[in-house]
Amino acid sequence: MPATTLLTKIDSYLADDRAKFVRDALDFATNAHSGQARLSGEPYVEHPIATAEFLAERRMDATTLAAALLHDVIEDCEITREQIEDQFGDEVAKLVDGVTKMNSIDVLTRGERVSTPVFAVNGDNQLDERTARQAASMRKMLVAMAEDVRVVLIKLADRLHNMRTLDAHTHDRRIAIARETLEIYAPLAHRLGAWDLKWRLEDEAFRYLQPRQYRSVYRLINRKRAEREEYTQRVMKMLQDALDEHDIPAEVHGRPKHLYSIYLKMRRYGEQGRQFNDIQDLTALRVLVGSEEECYRVLWIAHRLWRPVPGQFDDYIASPKENLYQSIHTSVMCEENAPVEVQIRTRQMHDLAENGVASHWAYKEEGDPNADDNFEQRMSWLRQILDWQKELEGDSEYLDTVRTDILRDQVYVYTPMGEIKELPGGSTPLDFAYRVHTDLGHHTVAATVNGQLVPLNTALENGDTVAIRKSRSVRGPKMDWLNPDLGYMVTASAREKVRTWFRRQRREENVQRGRELLRRQVTQLRSSTPEEEIAATLKFESADELAEALGSGTLQPADVVRGLVDIAGEPDLAPPRADGEVKGKHTGDSPRHGVVVLDSDQTVTRLARCCSPVYGDAITGYTTRERGVTVHLQTCPNLRARLEPERTVEVAWGHLEERYPSRLKIDAWDRVGLLRDLTAVVSREQANIHRIHSSEQQTAGRSTVELTVYTSGVEQLTRLCARLDAVPGVQSVQRQGAG
Repeated sequence: MPATTLLTKIDSYLADDRAKFVRDALDFATNAHSGQARLSGEPYVEHPIATAEFLAERRMDATTLAAALLHDVIEDCEITREQIEDQFGDEVAKLVDGVTKMNSIDVLTRGERVSTPVFAVNGDNQLDERTARQAASMRKMLVAMAEDVRVVLIKLADRLHNMRTLDAHTHDRRIAIARETLEIYAPLAHRLGAWDLKWRLEDEAFRYLQPRQYRSVYRLINRKRAEREEYTQRVMKMLQDALDEHDIPAEVHGRPKHLYSIYLKMRRYGEQGRQFNDIQDLTALRVLVGSEEECYRVLWIAHRLWRPVPGQFDDYIASPKENLYQSIHTSVMCEENAPVEVQIRTRQMHDLAENGVASHWAYKEEGDPNADDNFEQRMSWLRQILDWQKELEGDSEYLDTVRTDILRDQVYVYTPMGEIKELPGGSTPLDFAYRVHTDLGHHTVAATVNGQLVPLNTALENGDTVAIRKSRSVRGPKMDWLNPDLGYMVTASAREKVRTWFRRQRREENVQRGRELLRRQVTQLRSSTPEEEIAATLKFESADELAEALGSGTLQPADVVRGLVDIAGEPDLAPPRADGEVKGKHTGDSPRHGVVVLDSDQTVTRLARCCSPVYGDAITGYTTRERGVTVHLQTCPNLRARLEPERTVEVAWGHLEERYPSRLKIDAWDRVGLLRDLTAVVSREQANIHRIHSSEQQTAGRSTVELTVYTSGVEQLTRLCARLDAVPGVQSVQRQGAG
């Protein structure tokens, strides 16, 4: 019987009456799903059993296990919520109903290539019907989760089993489910502290979304596995012997690195010009002890045994993470001068780190008096989800806010009065100001962090104390705050408050402001395209409507860049030389952007700006009528909308693109430190300066700076121009050509 393992597990920790409760749910689910089969051919009931079994391994309470067994009966077996409530009670019925609402998202992705909801670019910023339905369903899911977090624990276990049996689906369905898993469910698992679920979901999604990269990482890891395992066993024994000498009862384990996390590290190393062999911290140890005091004793012993690596120490016991995580992290230089990460925690901390909030119900089921310790405080972000449900009317705005403000790593900062504010990683003083109060954000003119005056786009770090300086006069936010290239705000909630402010301004002011932004983008790209044509491409009825959308913050300058590229194609960033070659671009058999068109002699490719694929993404080529092959993400909705099967071609990543030269002319008020500030912006953007020349203008106090810079393409160049334009004293930035 497939349920034997489940029954053995529940008998090992549940009281007899609670175990019987789960058995009754198992019998009910078995009868309800009788005669049903999955696409793989196995009896359908094996799926809810596998879901409940995963949760039983985490010692979840009987109510959750019963709901896991019954989670598909409403949707697939014509069973009503009332029937479940009559037999198993209101609590189980609520959980099953919540999971059923979450399942509605899956229906939307069946047979489709789907990414998470995105805005359609048109005059009133409406979503197409499919995206709108998906956003509405996702909102229902998040609200159901916020009302009882066990709903999402069941759904995560359900999704993990579905990912392990994904081969039975069509290719498009596999891609849709895997992308949704990576973008929504894995971050949810991380936010709930369920590390074990998080890495399993990520690795499974990685296997389907990027199979070539998955196999490559797998081979690289296996290449030196025996050597690495022998080294790990050796350092484990050294640490275990040292702990035994000091009479500390501890368990020392090797901690494997997971494929997707290694892949992300390889990408970061590749951006720095480093190779896989440069990754030295693939070896990690984990020490489990009985008390917090023993954690710090183990730390002292590890640092006496091996030299600690400077700057590689974090104490998450004294300062726990927002998702309940507690542990001490340190890196030490072990034998052969190799760095090894050591994690030190109690066994209860380890259980919480692996299973997150699932452990809360496990302890509660066992009658642990500390089960509710700090739980409500640490899950305060769930209440924020419910607050936004009341505040934000649009489903897409709600989902965007949750994705950016909740499903990201968090930082904790302090107000001057010592109150803690939780913000997404990368948040700025402006995000902080809007989190405190909307009016404070609107009137912000400056900010101090730890007593030092800082730019408003400074990224905050854990423990920072932030003070906001308000304008004494009536004023409002700046349009530049909405430009993502300038990095003033990270949180969607802050951006929405700024957009709302601008929408309330007079139409004439928005149109005038928008025309100035439009002229700036057209000038920077040296485009001669009429404004009416740009407006039509972006689905606006007139240039005035386009300008109003720009001026109110509904549309971003980057969207105009994409529209211009759609009209005129990717602009050449380097002009032809006299000998006919193109300086700074790939020629001959070497394709641009590092993309190879397979089984074809076509070599001219360009990356689609609508989805901006990056090296390593799953991509598809689309043959255009005039400009060769355009490379899209496989899940790009624009590609799907214009799809003509005979024009799709198979493409693959070759090598990364080279740098392209462009000459920028910057008009500015002359001042001390101007060149320093301009070159600092170029450096932060990781562009290279080939040449710089400064000259005075005839107008007193004005100067012209000419920069020849090497960028990776039009997107980086546009971002760089926007950031240079924001430097104090700069009046205009224009692209003149290459030098």
